[in-house]
Amino acid sequence: LTVLNAGRRYLKAEDLSGKVFVTSGLGGMSGAQAKAAVIAGCVGIIAEVDEAALLKRHKQGWLMEISNNLDHCIARLREARKNKIALSLGYHGNVVDLWERLVQELDTTGELLVDLGSDQTSCHNPFSGGYYPVQLSFEEGKQLLSSNPGKFRTLVQESLKRHVAAINKLADKGMFFWDYGNAFLLEAQRAGADVAKKGADKTEFRYPSYVQHIMG
Repeated sequence: LTVLNAGRRYLKAEDLSGKVFVTSGLGGMSGAQAKAAVIAGCVGIIAEVDEAALLKRHKQGWLMEISNNLDHCIARLREARKNKIALSLGYHGNVVDLWERLVQELDTTGELLVDLGSDQTSCHNPFSGGYYPVQLSFEEGKQLLSSNPGKFRTLVQESLKRHVAAINKLADKGMFFWDYGNAFLLEAQRAGADVAKKGADKTEFRYPSYVQHIMG
């Protein structure tokens, strides 16, 4: 319902075939995102750092494909988008790398390859394993979290700033991004990322929450 209503509200589209939805998280509640993309008929690219979560969703049949190669992900995205094939592709890697690659594609080809975007990392708990920084691999992140939680926190906040910077560049070109109620925008703001709504007070973000804007 969230993906379908985002398409209706932001893309003015009842048919999402050929549209691309990029997000992250295939763990608990976020695990349904891959299935939702296919039900909605769009191309869903979902990043997840934990391979176990990817394999679980793939075994369930909720996730159609898995890849740890961004070149392959972009090629599959282009193919499915062009041919209007419903696809759920799990990227085994950090979503910041995925967002930054989409910015790179925009900068080099002029193509905006994503229509809808969101995030379902556990940003209500970002410094205890809910969000892993892009600067480290998943295993390195787990080790640092254990050995130096202060450094881990600093890297998470740097990663959130990069995360938002990439989203902002794509949104400025026409992608529609929303907050999934996971405290992503709140933690990004605390990290110093540019998420404030221009001309509004500090409690308002430039991106909407799905609760009021999409489900409402």
